[in-house]
Amino acid sequence: MSERPITTLDEGWSQMELGIAKLIRILEQVPGETQFDSTQYMHLYTMIYNMCTQKPPNDYSENLYERYKETFVKYLTTRVLPAIREKHDVFMLRELVHRWTNHKVMVRWLSRFFFYLDRYFIARRSFRTLNEAGVDCFRDIIYEGLKVHVKDVVIYLINQEREGDDIDHTMLRNAKDMFVVMGTKSDGLDRYVKDFETAFLADTADYYTRKASLWIQEDSCPEYMIKAEERLKREKDSVAHYLHSSTEEKLLEKVQTHLLLNKAKQLFDKENSGYRVLLRDEKTEDLERMYRLFSSIKNGLDPLSAAFKDHVTSEGLSLIRQADDALTTKKEDKAAVASQEQAFVRRVIELHDKYYAYVTISFKKDSLFHKALKEAFEVFCNKKVGNSLVAELLSTYSDGVLRKGGSNEKLDDDAIEEALEKIVCLLAYLDDKDLFAEFCKKKLALRLLFDKNSAEDHHERSFLSKLKQQCGAQFTSKMEGMVHDLESARNTQIRYKEEYTNKIDYKEENTNKIEFNVTVLTTGYWPNYKTIDLRLPGEMVECVGSFKEFYQIDKKNRKLTFLYSMGSCNGTAKFQKKPIELIVTTHQAAVLVLFNDSDKLSYSDIRDQLNLTDDDVVRLLHSLSCAKYKILAKEPNTRTISQKDSFTWNVEFTDKMRRIKIPLPPADEKKKVTEDVDKGRRYAIDASIVRIMKARKVLQYNDLVTACVEQLSRMFKPDFKVIKKRIEDLISREFLEREEGSANTFRYLA
Repeated sequence: MSERPITTLDEGWSQMELGIAKLIRILEQVPGETQFDSTQYMHLYTMIYNMCTQKPPNDYSENLYERYKETFVKYLTTRVLPAIREKHDVFMLRELVHRWTNHKVMVRWLSRFFFYLDRYFIARRSFRTLNEAGVDCFRDIIYEGLKVHVKDVVIYLINQEREGDDIDHTMLRNAKDMFVVMGTKSDGLDRYVKDFETAFLADTADYYTRKASLWIQEDSCPEYMIKAEERLKREKDSVAHYLHSSTEEKLLEKVQTHLLLNKAKQLFDKENSGYRVLLRDEKTEDLERMYRLFSSIKNGLDPLSAAFKDHVTSEGLSLIRQADDALTTKKEDKAAVASQEQAFVRRVIELHDKYYAYVTISFKKDSLFHKALKEAFEVFCNKKVGNSLVAELLSTYSDGVLRKGGSNEKLDDDAIEEALEKIVCLLAYLDDKDLFAEFCKKKLALRLLFDKNSAEDHHERSFLSKLKQQCGAQFTSKMEGMVHDLESARNTQIRYKEEYTNKIDYKEENTNKIEFNVTVLTTGYWPNYKTIDLRLPGEMVECVGSFKEFYQIDKKNRKLTFLYSMGSCNGTAKFQKKPIELIVTTHQAAVLVLFNDSDKLSYSDIRDQLNLTDDDVVRLLHSLSCAKYKILAKEPNTRTISQKDSFTWNVEFTDKMRRIKIPLPPADEKKKVTEDVDKGRRYAIDASIVRIMKARKVLQYNDLVTACVEQLSRMFKPDFKVIKKRIEDLISREFLEREEGSANTFRYLA
């Protein structure tokens, strides 16, 4: 087999120059020039291969590598650079991009011809690859001298598009590629960032600073946000069209900063259209857009949520001021005061519905806005309205709902459940949840015992279930016990009626029987009621005695205490014009029954026969002789009760109704509830301190107070002064002691 003839460097290169000249004519689009066919391509490839695989000294690999680079230097210097320099601005950029595109084609073709160098020679020597060498030539000869001008033209074109002009996206995309490719592997995107992106972002900041200053003067807040959102979308699109993806985050951050963050306060405070106006006027779509814009900014929602909290707080405090003004003007009219108080609760619920809808819909249930709403409602829901705390008003409102809205308004089942749900939502904002619970307990007791028009049992149970879920089992345990207790009491009453009804006669006249109902309650569940050792008339004594006899048969070890203050009586009173059925309390009935045997009784007669205190006698006689229904005639005929007064049956009394209820002036239940709650809080603080100290053994004062507040805050916020007093009390009772030498450190005594 004959050896391959040696190809000298000059012989081989002369043939390569012909191929390179053809490639240049193709790139220059010389008319009539055709593309390389496979034969031509293989000839040039083989020529390089042969020249690189000949034995030394005829291995021309290194020489060919240098001539490969010289080819680019010559072409770029003599053809490309002059063609670019003779054009300016956009035309210069278009020519540059065209030449850069051609250069990439030239590098690709020559790399194919010289492929053997890449595969073996360059790999062994760790030289720059053919592609890298080609890029290096373009960077050194063309790019370095033009990069500043190119950057300026690209930024100018982007700003032209921002102003609405059409630009060549392909040209800009190729320019971007050139900035990126000019960096070496070790540079990464450093050249793109240094030579273009940094200046572009600075110009973007200037551009949108100017735009923001103009728009904030011309546009309303919603119009401004629409423009800002549209600009952010366009800037994001520009990244997809002609910028590197790494620029997106930085570009959007610049736009957001200068269009939104820097103008946030002016946007919020804009007259007639700012953030507060949007909140007030329920502009949910605009609020949603504002949330969308600011949520993509780091900490961008902080000023938004803070302003939301301030606005809701202001609205709530405004409701309290309005309620206070209304209550001041109507303070003498108790019915009007009660109506205003309930109207206030309805307005608070409506306020919560409104802004909770914002949090849910416009602010996408963002936890930051949930927190802002909670903190805002906590501010005004723990203030006094008139002489009452919101906890009391809320319990009264829930009582009205569970009575099906009262006599004039009937609520269907869904409306009741919805109202109860909203009440429980507001409860979460109260500090005095234990006060609410105590008022609820009192009102639940009255509904269960007396209100035949109240909501069905399943609504009571549903309300308790909601409260239990919100505040825990301890919160509702006694109220749940009351509901269950009443069921047992009803069964007891049914059995009593079956066994004893026929035994009870009124004055031994079998035609006039007394229907006697007793509700037996468990002391631990129900509120503490005032017990009075009332001396009952004989007719009532017989009824009470019969029930005691019945009850003791099965419950010998239980003690019955009759709460006459909670009782009621229905009886027919005879007057000259017509008999009228009276609905009265047990105490009122006891007073009236005295007149069955006496035509006239003095104040002292009534007091002594019934064994009542002066305060109780005054309340009873006032309700029967001085109030709306004057069942008794009083001498002298004044509007106040005196111990010198005397009373007779008012035979001339009449009323258009055949059945009337005689109300008893209400006692100061609020004071009693407050005292009970304060007492319960002292016990709770004591128990909390003991639990904490039992677990920790030794603790400093501040840590003990903090732990105690944390434990009890679910039900109420204990006063620091009260905690201090309870600590001192526990020390005196030898549950705790002070550490020797440290007055603020306490030790638990087992």
